[in-house]
Amino acid sequence: MPSLSTLVDNFNDGVIGPVWGNSYGGVTETGGQARVPCTTGFAGYQTAYSWTMAGASFFVKIPTVPTAGAATECYCGVLVNSPTAGTRIGFTINAVAGLLRCKNDVGYFDAGVVEIAYDPVAMAFLRLREDAGTVYWDTSPDGTTWTNRRSLATPAWVAAEIDTCALDMSAHRNAGTADVAAYDLFNTLANGAVHTGSAALAADSALTSAALVAAHASSDLSVDSELTAAPILSAHEAVALSAQSTLTADAASSEIPEVAGLAAGVFDLRIEQGATYVQSFRVADVPGFAWTGWTARAQIRSAAASDNGELLLDLTDYLTVIGDTVRLALPAAVTETLTRNGLWDLEMVSGSTVVRLLQGRVVMSLEVTR
Repeated sequence: MPSLSTLVDNFNDGVIGPVWGNSYGGVTETGGQARVPCTTGFAGYQTAYSWTMAGASFFVKIPTVPTAGAATECYCGVLVNSPTAGTRIGFTINAVAGLLRCKNDVGYFDAGVVEIAYDPVAMAFLRLREDAGTVYWDTSPDGTTWTNRRSLATPAWVAAEIDTCALDMSAHRNAGTADVAAYDLFNTLANGAVHTGSAALAADSALTSAALVAAHASSDLSVDSELTAAPILSAHEAVALSAQSTLTADAASSEIPEVAGLAAGVFDLRIEQGATYVQSFRVADVPGFAWTGWTARAQIRSAAASDNGELLLDLTDYLTVIGDTVRLALPAAVTETLTRNGLWDLEMVSGSTVVRLLQGRVVMSLEVTR
């Protein structure tokens, strides 16, 4: 089932992707942002009604909010719509009153709506998450440190409407000069260019997969001032195969380990509940490299440590270090216990030295056959 946790877009390719197939009102993807006209009509970036909010978490940056001007109604927002019109949860920003509204609408109305004075800096990022029967509305200045603004027992429709919800980022005014609302960095902090390429994955089944890689790089760029920038690469990859992933490290900045100068890669674990999961991570293109003397540790949590995220599974006992490879092997009896999406990272430890190798989301495909 397509969880909203798996929807990722940094809006940098200049094309409205097919995932936003229900978009309306003349929206565009311009300047690395999703731009939604704020007019007396209605406009929005919207997905099809084929997504799931139960157990999901998503965030988005709103760099531009419409200006109210002469309007008495002017807003933008991000909402998860149920198949029932007017039944929805999410955020709206009331540009007339300068309020952030954390909403749980039924019939387009929420008697218990939570309203907060809107701060475009402190509340640049908005996050909505459903976790173990509770919905949380959070804000952040940077997409990393979050403040909870509202929590509520999960509405029954969230759990009932699997694969039938839509995500809508919209704007509207009832009068005044038309302008825009802008959205950016949906479920990602990587703001580099988007490239589609072919990635050869070495796997037990010897499969080759096409991968969509979003990379943020500052790399040997020749400019008019003849400046050259040092390469610092941070890559995001999501591959729906249990395969061996290859990490290529630049050893120039560190002798031990060769990957110490590499920013933590982004790699999402896509785990099928009740099925054996095996994944290997190998350092390549560094002749003779080995993790000799290093140990691996990893955890899955419901949220980052700064949010006091609940520990869902300690992966350390299921990690094996062999030469240049770290292998993660989860028995079916262990994946059976995982019922929620979360976050994870992988660290390599030698004495007091810690290298954060990978980080990302954990996306669960819940089991049907038992």
